[in-house]
Amino acid sequence: MDAQTPLPGADAIDALMARGAAFLGARYAILGGAMSWVSERNLVAALSNAGAFGVIACGAMMPDRLAEEISATQALTQKPFGVNLITMHPNLMELVQVCLDAKVGHIVFAGGIPPGPAIKAAKEGGAKVICFAPAFALAKKLVRSGADALVIEGSEAGGHIGPVSLTVLAQEILPHIRDVPVFVAGGLGRGEAILSYLEMGAAGVQLGTRFVCATECVAHANFKRAFIRGAARDALPTVQLDENFPVIPVRALQNEGTKRFLEHQAMVIGRFKSGAVTKEAGQLEIEHYWAGALRRAVVDGDVENGSLMAGQSVGLVTCEQPSVEIIAELLDQARAALLARRAGV
Repeated sequence: MDAQTPLPGADAIDALMARGAAFLGARYAILGGAMSWVSERNLVAALSNAGAFGVIACGAMMPDRLAEEISATQALTQKPFGVNLITMHPNLMELVQVCLDAKVGHIVFAGGIPPGPAIKAAKEGGAKVICFAPAFALAKKLVRSGADALVIEGSEAGGHIGPVSLTVLAQEILPHIRDVPVFVAGGLGRGEAILSYLEMGAAGVQLGTRFVCATECVAHANFKRAFIRGAARDALPTVQLDENFPVIPVRALQNEGTKRFLEHQAMVIGRFKSGAVTKEAGQLEIEHYWAGALRRAVVDGDVENGSLMAGQSVGLVTCEQPSVEIIAELLDQARAALLARRAGV
């Protein structure tokens, strides 16, 4: 089905998405989650061309590399798309400037509270700023700091996660933050859920895991097969063995790599207790265990030893589909749920 062809009864869904869609400049208020090694030019352009809003995952890219990726994406789509920047990147201000020079309309700051100068530079350069808010107090602070929109992402999401589910975050934040559009994320894989959050006041949604098996996604076939086989219970957060050796929670499908990570932690902690390594050195050893692991899985297809970052909605991924088909399916599900409710079914 063509992305621009209205579905029967779609007007009501369009109305619920109107604010978010207008903010994004897209047909639908559906953000593509920025996934390192996955959310590159092909998937980003495909999502935007299908009526959603693709977002490039800058990750560890340096400025020249990001400029190249933005240019390549612009060659594939005339539709708006955004760029996700990690706030801890050492070249953050340069990356912001790269986005502005390329006339990127939306900059998404992730991975921490964005510094004031970065928000200021983005806004003064003409870009709209989107920030992640893991709590109500922080949501209010980010709006005061100049965020033009927020994403609230629950712990059901894949990759680095916070401690609170979307179900709770939505109740905590959506009734009270009205000044800016709020997009919800985490565990979303069907249109009925999208509808429920739109009706709660969300301006739109963000989905990542659901798009990994888009036909246009360049992820290795092994990576996609792992998602198609995976169940919600298989996508678990990393486990921390000792509070003295903190582990940032990352939700991923369990494999040999995650099992060995536990063994690695135990080994490092044992070496620390025996005096073989300092606490600081041990923390670095644990932190560096996953270095390059996502690339090994996504690009090289090593799904046994690499990192299979996935949200709990992975159980709803059942096949590989074109982006336009995934989006149409989500909207059709939302429309059908709304019509059924109105019919008293």
